Amino acid sequence: MGATMAGAASASETPFFQRHKQPVGIQLYSLGPDLAKELDAQLATVSKIGFKSVELAGYLGRTPAELRAAFDKAGLVCPSAHISPKGPNGFSGDLNKLADELHVIGVKSAIMPILYIPDRLGNDLRAAGVQMTADDWKWNADFLNEKAAVLKKAGIISGYHNHNFEFAPLKDAKGGDTTGMEILLKGTDPNLVTFEMDVGWVTAAGHDPQALLKAHPGRFTQMHVKDVKATTKTNFELKQDPTEVGSGMIDWKKLLPAAYAAGIRGFYYEQEPPFAHPRLESAKISYDYLSKVVA
Repeated sequence: MGATMAGAASASETPFFQRHKQPVGIQLYSLGPDLAKELDAQLATVSKIGFKSVELAGYLGRTPAELRAAFDKAGLVCPSAHISPKGPNGFSGDLNKLADELHVIGVKSAIMPILYIPDRLGNDLRAAGVQMTADDWKWNADFLNEKAAVLKKAGIISGYHNHNFEFAPLKDAKGGDTTGMEILLKGTDPNLVTFEMDVGWVTAAGHDPQALLKAHPGRFTQMHVKDVKATTKTNFELKQDPTEVGSGMIDWKKLLPAAYAAGIRGFYYEQEPPFAHPRLESAKISYDYLSKVVA
């Protein structure tokens, strides 16, 4: 009994990521435009900080083979990538070619990082996000199902990453209250489409990430570990006051275990500009917090 209790106590004092044998990942968007110019040097620093996995946001001007070589050289894996909804290299392009490229890199999950904006709304994401109708969101859900079915056959999981405009109040066809997020969650096939929860944007929308996980068990399998300051005002227009993880308003000691219990197995630090420190320094501050947090 005493040994068992001692074992339980030591387990509860083990940092969260170590206890669950989960790597702390980084969404490479956090490093900004300089990453493409200094790919090898920045990836070496990312690895030295302690990150083990990365998530791509675009190919950084490299071929899939060049990206794989750069990740291998830095001792990093890249199991997830953000893939644009539009364009020849996106969800609207040749999906078999896309799957082949992702396999070269080592990517298993292709995540649509933004909605497919209807042509009538132009290309301004901030404006378009809050002008979307319930029918527009239903179209996006159907689009995700269709593309995910093709990619699944090619061995790639498809998903959707939220911002905060998905939570703007809407009326459905019958006049009932809904949101874009509700329409996506209800309208996508759980056997085809997964979700990557961006905690910072959920919080900026005035929602509780833990409650969202609880309301939709099994639908979220990846998470952007993003913190925001308490000065962040509830909005649906891509506004937040960003900060390093552990220095904002989000209770990671409660959220991380809830995320793991809900089925999340891909955790990626991400931070929005403006930054108070150089980007790699901010990444280190967040990594140091996450690597030690007991949750």
